[in-house]
Amino acid sequence: MIEGRSATRFRVYSELAHRCEIRILESRGAPGTPHVHALQPTGDGAHEGVIEGVGHGTLYEILLDGRAVPDPYARFFPRGVHGPAMVVEPRHEWRHGLGVTRPNREHVIYELHLGAFTPEGTYAAAATRLPYLADLGITTIELMPVSAFPGHRGWGYDGVAHFAPYAGYGTPDELRSFIDQAHGLGLSVILDVVYNHWGPSGNYLGAFSQHYFSGEIKSGWGDGPNYQHPAMRDYVLDNVEQWLGAFRFDGLRLDATHAIVDPSPLHIIAEISARAHALEPRKIVIAEDSRNDPDLVLRWGVDGVWADDFHHVAHVTVTQERDGYYACYQPQASDLAATIREGWLFVGQPYPATGEPRGKAARELPAEAFVYCLENHDQIGNRARGDRAMHASSLEPFCALSTLLLFLPMTPLLFMGQEWASTAPFCYFTDHEPELGRLVTQGRWEEFNTFAHFASAEGRLTIPDPQAEDTFLRSKLRWDEQGSGGHARVLALYKALLGLRRSDPVLSTSGRDGLEAEAHGSWLAVRRTTGVAAGGEGRGDASGDASGRASGRASGRASGRASGPDRLLLINLSDAAVPAAELAPVLAGRTLLLRSDGGTSAQGALPPWVAMVTAGRPEKPPV
Repeated sequence: MIEGRSATRFRVYSELAHRCEIRILESRGAPGTPHVHALQPTGDGAHEGVIEGVGHGTLYEILLDGRAVPDPYARFFPRGVHGPAMVVEPRHEWRHGLGVTRPNREHVIYELHLGAFTPEGTYAAAATRLPYLADLGITTIELMPVSAFPGHRGWGYDGVAHFAPYAGYGTPDELRSFIDQAHGLGLSVILDVVYNHWGPSGNYLGAFSQHYFSGEIKSGWGDGPNYQHPAMRDYVLDNVEQWLGAFRFDGLRLDATHAIVDPSPLHIIAEISARAHALEPRKIVIAEDSRNDPDLVLRWGVDGVWADDFHHVAHVTVTQERDGYYACYQPQASDLAATIREGWLFVGQPYPATGEPRGKAARELPAEAFVYCLENHDQIGNRARGDRAMHASSLEPFCALSTLLLFLPMTPLLFMGQEWASTAPFCYFTDHEPELGRLVTQGRWEEFNTFAHFASAEGRLTIPDPQAEDTFLRSKLRWDEQGSGGHARVLALYKALLGLRRSDPVLSTSGRDGLEAEAHGSWLAVRRTTGVAAGGEGRGDASGDASGRASGRASGRASGRASGPDRLLLINLSDAAVPAAELAPVLAGRTLLLRSDGGTSAQGALPPWVAMVTAGRPEKPPV
């Protein structure tokens, strides 16, 4: 759009077409006879032209040597990614500034899928729930991807038109309104973006240049993005600036950064981080990465990393499941303690699934750089039935681990509905054209061949069909559960925990320097203090070998007395009570702040699968 004129400037980059044109299909919602406007070459594959009388709401398509192609830079696809694009003039009047600024340690992230968060599945409907999230104690909302993808439903990780918010959720201005309303309540909003691959249907970048993707970079989605070529690099960096600038998102979560290949001198992740941090207010960047590599923060500049080891150890400890990647983890309190001390479990030792070393020590990273969770879209949705296994059999283990999650100084992430132990599954759902959909369904069945329960043909048939509309509808949250029975109890616990995390003088300020964790058989003790323990950091050595970890634990225990007040969490990770006599020396003189089972005393035996948080005098020695 050209300010002050009823005209729009079009620019097209194509190194394959000799002739680039714009075909106008509808002008501002009024169908008419399509008319074609030639763009003029301006050098280096660029074509440009101004078309008078074309404004907001006009539908158009690009003609490359006469072939009609959707605009991969389009700002909106009201009829889907295979249809015409729409000229968009932002008309939302911002009310609440450029964004929300908060220290990284104050982020409490709530991940949600816009289509399943409310019955309506729209930005406008989700906005009505924002006061609830603010009252709950959430500080930061993470939206699963909203880039346009094919079909009427999906997770969004098969996005192909990254400048166009998905039309099924609402208009671009309705997305802006959602973000603006969140900012008015003091909530940050970050967006999940996918730059490691493009979806298999509706990706038209290849029609403009053969250099957007490289055959030397392979993934399960085909050729990978080629970040050594300016066209692809500019596409992604322009997209980053659109989300953070024009839409005022407060940050980005980068999907599967371990799958982003870029041999350029400046890695694309580092450049994204630098661009985000240079904006005012400063934006946050979080990476999903399986490598347990602190260089993502220390060299490439991201602010945080999804640290899934915490989830995996917690999951196997509660469920005893050992299928698939869970076979690499042991259900034992000592591994949970090691994960808390080190940030992640694998810091260089061989990973059982590959036999190769995995991870590096992360002593230099602050606590908030580790994003911990008990549930997220992957850990639920990538289960065969999309079930929330952590609390499927009993709420007690879930409540105890929730207490641990929100006690720790790491950045907690909740998945929508977790705060009331929602029974709604979050299934993998798609809406691809029939042949691709058939392949997706078949692939979903084959994905679980290594899981004992689904190894047989009969077992695989119990896996919901991703293509079935009912699979999506079953994944919508059931908000009417909140006030009933155990759901109300869990919700009250989450409100109390988030309130304690926000207001307690120790939990709201201390970090890894004042963090200790030690396993005592089947129960775990975690202490947080406001100061560094005399003679050391109090979290031990992060060496990858077993002897290093053992000496680190000894060093942590012997590091001296804490210099400030402390908070101590005890959690019983077994089906047997911890005897009162075993706990008495640890709990002497301490005051109960909260128990996961609602109990009112810190004394006596610790029941199975119960966690308690206590306060004590600073002169008490560390556990």
